[in-house]
Amino acid sequence: MTHSRNAECIDAELNAGAVPPETDLRQTLLDLLVQHAYQEGNFTLSSGQSSSYYINGKVVTLHPEGALALGHLLLHRLPREVDAIAGLTLGADPIVSAVSIVSALQKRPIPGIIIRKQAKGHGTMAYLEGPSLPPNSTVVVVEDVVTTGQSALMAIERLRQAGYQANRVLAMVDRQQGGAEFYQQQGIEFESIFTIADLQAAYAARSGQS
Repeated sequence: MTHSRNAECIDAELNAGAVPPETDLRQTLLDLLVQHAYQEGNFTLSSGQSSSYYINGKVVTLHPEGALALGHLLLHRLPREVDAIAGLTLGADPIVSAVSIVSALQKRPIPGIIIRKQAKGHGTMAYLEGPSLPPNSTVVVVEDVVTTGQSALMAIERLRQAGYQANRVLAMVDRQQGGAEFYQQQGIEFESIFTIADLQAAYAARSGQS
């Protein structure tokens, strides 16, 4: 398993009870994305679009150092009044867990909700898995990679149908293929940690050194 210098610094700071600087967290996450998640070739995306590159976000969100860094970075971007975080299964599942766990470690416990694409076929027949919240609770949606924005919009619609306030999306990577503009049109706040330009620049720099 790759263990970068940045990751070692983060480990030391966490052991000392300190929150690592955002620059270190971002660099650790970027290194992992470039090393393990970003690929170039011919791909068909879940949106049906063709692409010359692919980002397998789950390779990083399920990586222990990636999950830790991402959990901290997203937690720092959550408004203080948030009641929960949520995401559409499967891509958002490890992100929801990472942020919720880090929030507890930071003495700011925030519950997580997993949103099914199809309602459960038994029991409660529910779309949402997780704690029940009071009506009008504020929930922020998290996503690994945003392309068109449709996946997170589905999550927001399910949350609103359940009686929650959902107007914000946080993502690990924005592919810059219309998602941000789509959210703006829908009146949804959107922020990503990285854009595809960030990943491609780091990938090119790394390839030039090899």
